[in-house]
Amino acid sequence: MSDRAASSAGSIPLVPFVIDHHERVASPAHLSFLLDRPAGRDGFVRVHDGHLVKPDGERLRIWGVNLTGWTAGSTLLPPKHEAPIWADALARFGINCVRFHFLDLETHDPEAAAEPEGASRRRPAGLIDRSQNHTQTLDPEQLDLLDFFVAELKQRGIYTNLNLNVGRTYKEGDDVPDWDAVRIWKGMTFVGERLIELQRDYARDLLTHYNPYTQSEYRNEPAVAIVEIVNENSLYEFWLRNWLRGERTTDSPDLQLDFTPFYAAQLDRMYQEWLGENRSAEQLAELRALTGTADGEPIPRLRLEEFAEAPTEQFHAEGEFYGAVERDFFVGMRDYLVDELGVESLVVGCADHTYWIPNQPILQGPSQLDVVDGHVYWQHPAIWGARNTPMVNDPLSSTIVKLSRSPMAGKPFTVSEVNHPNPNSYASEMIPILAAYAAFQDWDGIFFYTFEPKALGDHQRYVADNFDITLDPVKMIQMAAGALIFSRPDVQPARQIVSRSYSTEQVLETIRMPESARPYFTPGFPVSTALRHGLRIESLDGEPTPEFAPEQAAPYESDTGELAWHVSPEHGGLVTIDTDRTQALVGFVRAHGRTTRHLAADVANEFCAITLSSLDAEPIARSETLLLTACSRIENTGTRWNARGTLWETWGEGPTLIEPVTGWLVLTDLQGPVDVQVVPLDGSDRPIGEPIHGRRLEIGWEIPLGDHPTTQYVIHLVRSAEQAERLLEGGKRWEFFG
Repeated sequence: MSDRAASSAGSIPLVPFVIDHHERVASPAHLSFLLDRPAGRDGFVRVHDGHLVKPDGERLRIWGVNLTGWTAGSTLLPPKHEAPIWADALARFGINCVRFHFLDLETHDPEAAAEPEGASRRRPAGLIDRSQNHTQTLDPEQLDLLDFFVAELKQRGIYTNLNLNVGRTYKEGDDVPDWDAVRIWKGMTFVGERLIELQRDYARDLLTHYNPYTQSEYRNEPAVAIVEIVNENSLYEFWLRNWLRGERTTDSPDLQLDFTPFYAAQLDRMYQEWLGENRSAEQLAELRALTGTADGEPIPRLRLEEFAEAPTEQFHAEGEFYGAVERDFFVGMRDYLVDELGVESLVVGCADHTYWIPNQPILQGPSQLDVVDGHVYWQHPAIWGARNTPMVNDPLSSTIVKLSRSPMAGKPFTVSEVNHPNPNSYASEMIPILAAYAAFQDWDGIFFYTFEPKALGDHQRYVADNFDITLDPVKMIQMAAGALIFSRPDVQPARQIVSRSYSTEQVLETIRMPESARPYFTPGFPVSTALRHGLRIESLDGEPTPEFAPEQAAPYESDTGELAWHVSPEHGGLVTIDTDRTQALVGFVRAHGRTTRHLAADVANEFCAITLSSLDAEPIARSETLLLTACSRIENTGTRWNARGTLWETWGEGPTLIEPVTGWLVLTDLQGPVDVQVVPLDGSDRPIGEPIHGRRLEIGWEIPLGDHPTTQYVIHLVRSAEQAERLLEGGKRWEFFG
């Protein structure tokens, strides 16, 4: 280790680094060249050979964000004078699709708008007019903001994903049974006749709405790539969580998820009708005998505590019933959207979102539609509680492994929610690892949760909640590197696809497996497969898959030779990315001391993520311009950790602080540069100081890191006097963004 790195180890001070999209300037790091403008210029996104494609057959890999507007001072739909700024900001990072989440909430409550500054959470403003005693009127002012922003995104080559049923809460005038007993409408939305009717009405009102700025209705707008029916919803999940009891009443806690007696009774009636249509008289008689049910009495549904001892015939009958209800709902909604409304966008049913329970049953309904989808978080604070550990140290529990259980052969696969929520000292690992393995698995899209536009003058310049990446000086900067890795893409897809297949009986029996069988709920399946090969489900109603090969030990190397996941008790974990156009070291870089073809690092930071990518069509060895991101941990000013070092006891305030990656990089095996100029950039992409000149050594070009407070650099590999002159002139013309 160099003296510089050794002297800094364990004592690197945090320094301010503020992301400011409003002041952003044009720079070589601007990735809008990855986007085709306008979005949908040649027609609608389609599916071909199991992947998303544009009308000409070119692959579309979605590198996207969610818009939610949860943080105080943020907006779901930006005001018109700021919409171009935010559309430009998204394009700068290569983001090519926005998932509009929570549109089905009410407009802002004036009382909520008067909350004191610094309030940590509030419900976002959606499209539903809160002045009515029902939720069936869309607010024209909010629709106008949506229309304008969608048009601004479209101009920049950014597609739209419209979510339908996410967080809608009903009112007395909606004529919804038990409207006052339920706030989180899940499960019941599959069976309530009035609820299904209102979901269809909302879809009609939104998707047939005419956008004057794009001059089309949303159902006919090719910039709308995807329409999602429901968010994180499944009867199977409710069954497995014992939430079909029918015990919820008006005085139940808001977060208690259970059916009310009305909907439980409706489910009972549907079950008896389904049994009558799908079981013979002999089978029904057998079920009555097994359950001790007299003739004329309804066959009871099972509760969680009865699963283990339930007779197979009874358990499978009820499991089949829930699958039939979900399939009928998803297919019925899809047919309504496509056949009756004439929606031309691709339709997603719902995400596989519960990795501690089996997904095979949950996928049966959504897999009938155009795209299969998944959600995952590393140590979600509401699920995992207080934890703060690195994913690189636990590859077999990684988000990659969890997500890899869901893709199905012949269907595109997207990840519409993912994050390493704050606080996490190791969050810099998320984007490069996810982008690399998503490309290796040949997935079709990723939407990070979440991006929250900030009204100018109405926000503090710091990371304000667990999920928002908008002003995060690590995650936001890494979005550019991730776009190059995934949507360009710089990582090759796997050479071998490993398939799993399940019989109908196997699918149902996964429900009775212990949680220790997660995430695949497939006995004997080697969990590390997703780190070595591609992975798909071939069938959910076919022949069982034969025996699998045994699990292999680390390191886990991809069959392309481009990715490797190293982990050891002494050194911790490290992921290396080694491709022609991107190189990366992610994890405990100093402890491992590993290199890639073009990248060696001698850094003081215990943990960091370093990516190096070509910014032109050439490989790194021949490129003229490179993007370097060097990221470690962040905090806000005044952040105070709890005693366990797992949560921020005091969230802090602005500015957000970074731990600069400090030490030296060596760029190796470059072809012919006569000079290496390194330009540190601030949070608006402005150069910080004068360019740094690399030093030529026998092994390569040495670059110092840490002298400037930044997480991003542009590197120019100068090969001629003419190129040097162009750089000199270009440095005088950094213009304001937008």
